[in-house]
Amino acid sequence: MSDSPEIYDAIIIGAGQAGPALANRLTQAGFTVAIIERGKVGGTCVNAGCTPTKAMVANAYAAHVVARGAEYGVMLPGPAHIDMARVSARVSGIVGNSRAGLEHWLDGMRGCTLIRGHARLESPKIVRVGERLLQAGRIFLNVGGRALAPDNIAGLAEVPYLTNTGMMAMDTVPGHLIVIGGSYVGLEFAQVFRRFGAEVTVVERGTHLIPREDAEVSLQVRQILEGEGIRIRCGAECIQLHPHADGAAVGVNGPGGPEQIAGTHVLLAVGRRPNTDDLGLDRAGVTTDAHGYINVDDQLRTSADGIWALGDCNGRGAFTHTAYNDFEIVAANLLDGAQRSVVDRIPVYALYTDPPLGRVGMTEAQARQAGHRVRIGMRPMTRVARAVEKGEALGSMRVVVDADTDQILGAAILGPGGDEAVHMVLAAMAGGMSATRMTQTMAIHPTVSELIPTIFGELPKAG
Repeated sequence: MSDSPEIYDAIIIGAGQAGPALANRLTQAGFTVAIIERGKVGGTCVNAGCTPTKAMVANAYAAHVVARGAEYGVMLPGPAHIDMARVSARVSGIVGNSRAGLEHWLDGMRGCTLIRGHARLESPKIVRVGERLLQAGRIFLNVGGRALAPDNIAGLAEVPYLTNTGMMAMDTVPGHLIVIGGSYVGLEFAQVFRRFGAEVTVVERGTHLIPREDAEVSLQVRQILEGEGIRIRCGAECIQLHPHADGAAVGVNGPGGPEQIAGTHVLLAVGRRPNTDDLGLDRAGVTTDAHGYINVDDQLRTSADGIWALGDCNGRGAFTHTAYNDFEIVAANLLDGAQRSVVDRIPVYALYTDPPLGRVGMTEAQARQAGHRVRIGMRPMTRVARAVEKGEALGSMRVVVDADTDQILGAAILGPGGDEAVHMVLAAMAGGMSATRMTQTMAIHPTVSELIPTIFGELPKAG
C-alpha cells in the first residue's frame, strides 16, 4: 500500500440517487471525481425501493383488475393465479436494466472513477477504501439508509423476519403475512401481497395508520385496505415476537385486548436508520444527532469544512426526490453561485397503495398547529366523474387554505392518479398562486385534476 493518496477534486461516497447526478455535474465542470460504492449502484431506490416496489405494485394492480373483470363485462375462461416466479423475473429485469444503465453512465463519464468498496473517512480530506487512500478538497456523503430493527420489540432476535429488501426476493406467496408498521412501506407491501392471494394482517402502534396524515385521510386508507380483506390492528402495544409452528406469532395488547396473531412471514416496516455508523465520521469532525443522522445546515454542509451530506443520511428528507433535490441544491450553490436552501422546498410525497395518496404541503392538523386559520375543501371521489367512469371511486380530495391570506397551504388527493394530480397543487404553491386564482384555472375534462379548481371555489368559511 502506498502512503501517497490518489488525488481528486471531489469524492462522492455512495452511488444512490444523488451521487451519480452530482458526479455528472462536477465532471462537466472539469472536476476529477471518485465515486465509491460498497453495494449496488443505484442505492435503495433502484435496488430495493422505488423501482422494484412500484414494479411489484403494477403486478398487483394487474392481478386486481383481472379479479374484477366481471364488473366491466370482461369474462375470463377461469380463475387467475399468481406465478411469483414471473412476478419476480419482471421486477428483477426492470431493476437490472436500471442499475446497468447507471453503471454504464458512470463508466463512460469522463473524469469520473467508480471505485467498489467500503469507504471510511481518515480525516476531513482523506478517504480509505481497502488499501487505497483517496484525497479531495470536497467530499460528499450519499450513503443512504436501511430498515430499522428497534430494540423495543421483544423477541426480534428469536424469529426470522423480512424487511423491504427481503420482500423483494420473495418467490412464493406467503400464507399469512404479518406487517409490523402501518405506514408507507408496510401498507404498500400489505396490499400487494393481499392481491397476490396472501392473508395479511397489519399491526400498528399508533391510533391510526400513516400517523403523519390527517385522521380522515388515514381512515379512508384503512377502509380501502380492509375492503380488500386486509386485517388492521391499530393501537397495538407491547408488540412481541414468538416462534410458532406456522412460522411466527406476534403478540399485541391495546384497546382491542391481548391477542396473539400467528403467521407464516413477518415484515418489519417501522422506519429507517442512516448508514452512518461505520464511516469514521468522528475522524473527520462530522457530527450526527442522537439517531445517527448527519447534522447539516440548510445548504447541506456538515460540521466539517468541505464535507456535505445528501439524501437519507442527513435527516432532511426520506424520499428519492428529496435526495435528488439535495444534489440540485448542492450543485447550484457550488457551481452556479446560487444560494439555494432546503427550507425553500415544499414537502411533497406519495403513498403508493391503490388508489395512491398524493400529499403536498401541510395537513389540516399541521396548519392549525402552526397558527393558521384554515378553510378546508373536500370532495369524495364518488363525485369525480373520471374516478366513477374508471370504476375506482374510492378516496377523496382535500385542500387546506389560509383563511386570512388565501394562501394554499396543502392538499391530499387519495384516488386514481392522486400521485400525479397533486402536482397541480404543488405547481400552484411553488408559483405563489392564491386559492382564488386557482378557481379561475380551466382544466381538461374528464380528469381527476379538473376538480381541484372546483374544490377551491367551493371552500367553506374558516373553521
